[in-house]
This record gives sequence, structure tokens and C-alpha cells, in this order.
Amino acid sequence: MAVQEARRGSGSDKGAIEAAHGGGCTCGDCPHGAREGHRRAVAAFLRRRDEFAAGQGLPAAVAHSASASRQWVSEELTQSAELVARRGRAEGDAWLAGLGWRTTAAVWAAVVLLLLGQSLTAIGTGWTAARTAGLAGALVVAGALTAASWFHRTRGGALAPVIGEDNRLSTSRAVAVAWVLLVAYAVLVLAGQLALASGHDRRDALISGLELGRATGAVTVLAVVCGIAVLVRRVVGLRVLGQRLQKVRADRPRASDLLTDDAGRGTFADIQYVVISAVALVFAAVRLARRPEQLPDLPWGLAVVVLMSAATYLAGKYAEGGRPVILSVVRAREAGDLDAPIRTGDDIEIRGAGFVPPGAQRADRLSRMVVRIGAVNVHVPLVPVTGGFSSPTDDALTVPVPADVEPGRVDVQVVTGAGVETNRYAIDVTD
Repeated sequence: MAVQEARRGSGSDKGAIEAAHGGGCTCGDCPHGAREGHRRAVAAFLRRRDEFAAGQGLPAAVAHSASASRQWVSEELTQSAELVARRGRAEGDAWLAGLGWRTTAAVWAAVVLLLLGQSLTAIGTGWTAARTAGLAGALVVAGALTAASWFHRTRGGALAPVIGEDNRLSTSRAVAVAWVLLVAYAVLVLAGQLALASGHDRRDALISGLELGRATGAVTVLAVVCGIAVLVRRVVGLRVLGQRLQKVRADRPRASDLLTDDAGRGTFADIQYVVISAVALVFAAVRLARRPEQLPDLPWGLAVVVLMSAATYLAGKYAEGGRPVILSVVRAREAGDLDAPIRTGDDIEIRGAGFVPPGAQRADRLSRMVVRIGAVNVHVPLVPVTGGFSSPTDDALTVPVPADVEPGRVDVQVVTGAGVETNRYAIDVTD
């Protein structure tokens, strides 16, 4: 989204990034300024990358040497990408700081809509104690969410519990929180009716509405989705520590995180979990509205469907990711070059898979990739082409063999932008 906005506003020059308050505020002290500053930084980076890809903007001192010009271009793009990353983080912090009051406004808007709905449905039938209890329960839930928004006002307000450690919305936590809120609201509705009930028979009937036999399906689903939320956090944490899963922190959470992976691609496991859970939640809410004197009696057929969906989601979490791997290393050959062994100063092309983890396609993340050749760490240069980079990519990258590498058999290893190391691949370097 930031890239699309930047392309529409790409007429700004790079010096405007440091402008002060005014019509085009780009400081990091206000949400508008952070957003504008990020957009202009992205515009400057895209323009600079495409100029280099077209062979423009190279100083005469390095234009005669392909390796020198490539290194100079990579350094320039890395510095520009770091500025974009700083602006992106500033925009994300400003966006999170403003999310608290927006979530509070959305919660109270839902309460107003509930009041309007109850008022309309009460026409002809009259106002009942169940409607009073429902409105009172909504006020209690809204008050609790408002308090949570205030305590977490710099971390997304009421959405703070569903934001993961990677600064993305967690699908498992969002589904669990939705079921917790529904069940808590249902209990509050029963408590409100119990407080307003005058007869013993009515009070006994309301208390019996809390019996497990009437809400076994809903209680089972609640227990499973909460357990899934805890288990997924543990699974992801262990896989990251074991270098079997690469995670890159996002600038800010987005609603699409509930349905996509870290790279923004839709994932079947997440989509089906959200869709089926949403359908079951709607059904349970309708049952509560029709029979407010008891917990929602979720039919076992629908409950089993939700449980199967949760199992599919958990299996998807176990299956995703994987450690990056080097499959082969060859000498990079340009047109007209003679075939020869790898020597110091030559470029080598490393082929494999998983070099660019999901969410690390940005230039500032790509510039953090390192190749170990023996005892020497070589930063992977950014090679721009129109619209992107030809190296590094997820399955290939090109680096020079520095003069500090001793001739002989040496190991090559890639360290990705997420800090995960690949396997070692041995190559022979000759004099």
C-alpha cells in the first residue's frame, strides 16, 4: 500500500523528506507527518532504484568497473532503504498510537447499533428484561474494552492482545478472543436477567441455563480455540528458535494478517479457520438473541466442523516454513567469458531455496543478507532491475569472492535477513 501511495506522489524529491511542519509535514511527531514522510521516502527509493537499473546516476569514478559500480549502487540503495525502514517504523508507531481511540469508537458504535436494533425489535412486542440485560451486558463489555484500550493506548488499544510478537494480527488469538467475548457477554446477559428476576421459578430457570448439558458444544469450542491460541504461540516460538521457521517483524499490524502469511499471500489454513469460526459465531449470536435465558447451544455438528477447522489450522502452522538450503554454487559467467574454475575476485552464484523469508522482500531486509565464504563475511549486493532486484532472490544470489579468501577448499554458507543460517556447501577456490 505504501508503495502504491508513493508512486502516486513520486513527484516529490528526496530533499522533501526532511521538511518541517506545514502543508506536507514529514516529521515523525504526528501520524500525518509519519505517513507522508514514509510515502516520500518510498518514492525517492523507487525512483533511485529504477535510475540505477537504467544505468543512470553512476559517478565516473566507478562507471568503468562493473564490480565497483555494483558495489557503489548497492551501498547507495542500502542507505536509502534504511531511511525507508525508519520512516516505516515511525509510521507504524504513529498508526498504533491512534488505533486505541479508533477501537474504542468502534466498540461504542456497536453498543449504539445494539440499542437501535433492540428498540426496533421491541416495537409491537414491548421492552423486556432480556433486552435490558443485553444492553447492560454490552455496556459492561464496552467499558472493559475501553479500559483495555486506555492501558494499551500506545500498542493498538483493545487490539493489543491479538497482536503477535512479529507485530502482526494473530489469527488464532483473534478467533479465541471473539469466542471469549461472546461467551462472556452471554453470561452477563444471564446475570442481568437473574438480577431482574422476581420469582423463584424464573431464577431457577435462568440458573439452569448455565448447565453444561445445554452448552457443551459452545464450551468445547471455546476450550479448543483458546488452547489452539496458546499452542500456536509455543509452536511458532520453538520453530523460530530451532531455525525451522523464519519470522520477520512487520512495521504495523493489518487486518489482512488474519487471512494471509507474512508475505501477504492468502493461506488456506488461515482463511478456512476465520471463515468457519465467523459462521459459527454468527450462529451462536443468533441463538443467544433467540434464547437469552441460556448459553448458546451450539449443535454438535457445527461444533465438530469448528474443531476440524482448528485442527487444520494447527496442522498448517506445523507445516509452514522450513530452513533455507544451498543446493549448488557455480561461478557466475558473463557473455563472452571463458569457462574457468572459481578464483578470488570472481562472482559466484549460490542457488537454493528459502533465502528470502516471507515479509523480507524489502530492500532493507535484503541488504542484511550475508554469505560466509570460509572465514570471510560478504554482504550480498543489491542488483537493481526495473521494478525490483535480480539479486538476491529467494532461490539465487550472486556475491564476489573477496581476495581475503584463502585458495583451497572452503565452505559457503548463507545467513538470511531473518538471521537463519543455511547448510554449508564446499567449493574449491584456486589461485
